[in-house]
Amino acid sequence: MANEKREKFYITTAIAYASGKPHFGNTYEVIATDALARYKRQRGYDVRFMTGTDEHGQKIQSKAEACGLKPQEFVDKTAKDIKGIWDLMNTSYDYFIRTTDSYHKAAVEHIFKKLYNQGDIYKGYYEGLYCTPCESFFTETQLVDGKCPDCGREVIPAKEEAYFFKMSKYADRLMEHIETHPEFIQPESRKKEMINNFLKPGLQDLCVSRTSFNWGVPVSFDPKHVTYVWIDALSNYITGLGYDPDNEVQPELFQKYWPCDVHVIGKDIVRFHTIYWPIMLMALGVELPKKVFGHPWFNFGMDKMSKSKGNVVYADELASRFGVDGVRYFALSEMPYANDGSITYEAVIHRFNNDLANNLGNLVSRSIAMTKKYFGGIIPAPQGDEGVDSELKSVCKECTAKFMELMDTYHISEAVEQVFIMLSRANKYIDETTPWILAKDESLKARLGTVLYNLLEVIRISAVLLTPIIPQTCEEIFKQINSTLDTYASIEDFGELQSGIVLGDSKILFARIDEEKMLAEVQAELEAKAKADKAPQKPEGCAIISIDDFMGVELRTAQIIECEKVPKAKKLLKLKVDLGYETRQVVSGIAKFYEPDDLIGKKVIVVANLAPAKLCGIESQGMLLASGEETIRVVFLDKDTPNGERVR
Repeated sequence: MANEKREKFYITTAIAYASGKPHFGNTYEVIATDALARYKRQRGYDVRFMTGTDEHGQKIQSKAEACGLKPQEFVDKTAKDIKGIWDLMNTSYDYFIRTTDSYHKAAVEHIFKKLYNQGDIYKGYYEGLYCTPCESFFTETQLVDGKCPDCGREVIPAKEEAYFFKMSKYADRLMEHIETHPEFIQPESRKKEMINNFLKPGLQDLCVSRTSFNWGVPVSFDPKHVTYVWIDALSNYITGLGYDPDNEVQPELFQKYWPCDVHVIGKDIVRFHTIYWPIMLMALGVELPKKVFGHPWFNFGMDKMSKSKGNVVYADELASRFGVDGVRYFALSEMPYANDGSITYEAVIHRFNNDLANNLGNLVSRSIAMTKKYFGGIIPAPQGDEGVDSELKSVCKECTAKFMELMDTYHISEAVEQVFIMLSRANKYIDETTPWILAKDESLKARLGTVLYNLLEVIRISAVLLTPIIPQTCEEIFKQINSTLDTYASIEDFGELQSGIVLGDSKILFARIDEEKMLAEVQAELEAKAKADKAPQKPEGCAIISIDDFMGVELRTAQIIECEKVPKAKKLLKLKVDLGYETRQVVSGIAKFYEPDDLIGKKVIVVANLAPAKLCGIESQGMLLASGEETIRVVFLDKDTPNGERVR
């Protein structure tokens, strides 16, 4: 048996973008993946669970510069913070990959070169509307209200030399794979979206390099280009197993675990994992992953979590109130299979009190306390079987079978529900059998022992099933019932718990929360934070510049002499400004805040030595000085200010 080859199971999360602290919605993904990995280990699989961080790109380079750090210094810190959250949530990953790891970068260089050499990548030019946070180009028709369709942020016109991947070359082959492997994209709604919205309309060639920034994996044969995020980031799933496209024989780790059994990802990046990624693998001659599961999002109430909305919840903050297992339990019990979940403090407290404190915690506490009171803490031997016992056992068997079926198909919240159906039935069983009444009659002691044994066995079976969900709590339960029978083999039949064993020390698993008190505390903290956020603050982490750097920015006074709206651009105004020595055309995103007629004649400050740029096809020869982000306020000067004065 020791040498028996176990079936492998390779599971991954999407690698977290190392631009900042992950919110609860991001953290859900690694918790859910961890639960699936733990479950498979319990079932005897040889599991490899990989997660990590995506550390390249324009957004990270810009953030690092704003903080006065080198990009590598910035991602070293953020990757450590992300890994810290994953560790706090007790996730049992086997490997944490970073896209700045030297072996990964070397493999990406080789992958890019191989695809280029075999004609799948070619050089061209890309012109479009670019979203920096998403690092994606879009056409006008793809925008939603003039903004990025994925994140809702502003887009900017951009044109640059780039390399492209020939997506259309493999489109028919991918469609055939999806049709012959109906389990490849899950849930089913995601598959329909990919087919109807992207594959059937026809795939455009994919931009796979950038020249407007340099924080990335360089293209080895054209170093002014860096590899764009999708080849770099997506390749981690195979480079983390040692894959090298130049080797005919791949390393043992790759041979053992690839193809991946499931990529667990957010629904917003399903397109990249079910279209771009499999096409890249086809081009490389690598087998496709077996499944891509695009999980839904956690919203705060009814709104998507967003730092700009101020409704972001963090896992570590929740853990300080509810404990790690309290957070894990809420995440895994509340998120539906296909539809978005919702998190509010009221919902977390409700789950914590009703499910963990009452249903589970109270059952464990009462059962152990009665065993200690009536049998001196020794697990009694069951004797006989009455009708109510058979019903309890039947519920346990049914719920256990359903739990495994649901976990095998990634319906985690529904699987958790089955365990709590079992626990609810056990609590009802106490009311039906009334152990405290049985204890009053010595002739019924055997019956009392059977009842308490059955309760302890239900608790043990529940702890086996809940181990992937709330592992620390289940470890404590096994200590309290003094049992090491934690395998699935031990729950095939009811009654494996050994009698005659002395129970361990009892501890409260989950103390009930005072909802009114906690909500008042949370509200007070939110109000204090909102007040602090509104107060002007000294910028943190901005790079210090010299007087020479500042003097390199030429600010000039000017007067707006013409102003009109830009057609098909809701936010842009086209202005003509008089600098005294010349007139300039400036395009500015202030249409939401100012009407053209209100600006004509106003004296403003213009960044006069800014390189010209095109916004919606219109050249802008400068920028207006303004303040604010959500609300833009242009800096206006006294009407007597001469045009063309240098601002110092």
